[in-house]
Amino acid sequence: MSILDLFDHMEWADARLWHAALNHGAARVDDALRWQILHLHGVQRAFLNAWTQQPVEFRDSFDDTSLVDELDVVRGYYPRMRMFLESLTEARHDALIVLPWTQWVEQHLGRRPGPTTLGETILQVLTHSTHHRAQANARLRALGAEPPMIDYIAWLWLDRPTPTWPVVAA
Repeated sequence: MSILDLFDHMEWADARLWHAALNHGAARVDDALRWQILHLHGVQRAFLNAWTQQPVEFRDSFDDTSLVDELDVVRGYYPRMRMFLESLTEARHDALIVLPWTQWVEQHLGRRPGPTTLGETILQVLTHSTHHRAQANARLRALGAEPPMIDYIAWLWLDRPTPTWPVVAA
């Protein structure tokens, strides 16, 4: 198992979650679900931008947008992230990294954060995404939708399928 395997699973699971959200009327417009899904992807992008020295932007609110409006932006993340992961050397993977939001973390923790490597922050993105997909699945169920099976083991049992993203008519 490699980071790329975990990334492939993440994209597959994210795509399945988007299908479920966009194909259920109440879910498609639910504020709480929209926040969970767009926050998940916002954090994914923030870390990738930090790793590649691009501007980082966090949003607290997604009231001015919709899942439909954000789908193309979200999909654009995955090729960028794959290219980044494929370019990593072991030395770079093990290198310490200071994230641009360390000052906020220090205020939140009440102390300086301990050292982290690039590889550890990649694992954080993968596990953070899993956490929010689980919350989103719970919200889907509460809205009367059938949450998709997105477990890693299911992805393996299905022979590691490639993601199929929803297509939304303009």
